[in-house]
Amino acid sequence: MLDDLKANNRAWAARKIEGDPGFFKRLEGQQAPEYLWIGCSDSRVPANDIVDLDPGELFVHRNVANLAPPQDANYLSVLQFAIDVIKVKHVMVVGHYGCGGIAAAVDGKRRGLVDHWLHPIREVFHDHRQELDAIPEARARLDRLCELNVIRQVRNVASDVFVQDAWARGQQVCIHGWVYSISTGLVNDLGVTVTGLEELENL
Repeated sequence: MLDDLKANNRAWAARKIEGDPGFFKRLEGQQAPEYLWIGCSDSRVPANDIVDLDPGELFVHRNVANLAPPQDANYLSVLQFAIDVIKVKHVMVVGHYGCGGIAAAVDGKRRGLVDHWLHPIREVFHDHRQELDAIPEARARLDRLCELNVIRQVRNVASDVFVQDAWARGQQVCIHGWVYSISTGLVNDLGVTVTGLEELENL
């Protein structure tokens, strides 16, 4: 079963060792990434590949539509571990254009449990309804909703007690909002970086 994937794994490991014989020994020792990536589960958005980082250099949390909901224990556990234990310096919330979760949140169709998960996106949609309705082209409207969702999730991360406690004790933590373009392979920095309470209040 899945022999092709296991063969791929062995070939990948061999290439790593050929290029750097001590790679896996170093990796085994500890992980000390400076970055936490909060991204979408979409298979076309591979976090490490997009920013060209090796294993061990990027701590990753992924879910449908890159949400950072304050009631989700999974996300919160990742965030706390990243901030308090690994002490990452940068948290990137990364959406992507053409996100199926963004479209599903507002197309009016019922899909079951995922509808509940996507509810925060519908809240963003309603909060920005006037701006979004002024965009005539449907794809461009969804792309803008994707950006607005990322901005909202940046606010959620920056509002969390783990981040605010880190700032209070002088720990450097920067929260960034990016959107990845599958069609170009490039990241669009939305310019909503938050490094402290004052910037959060202005977001």
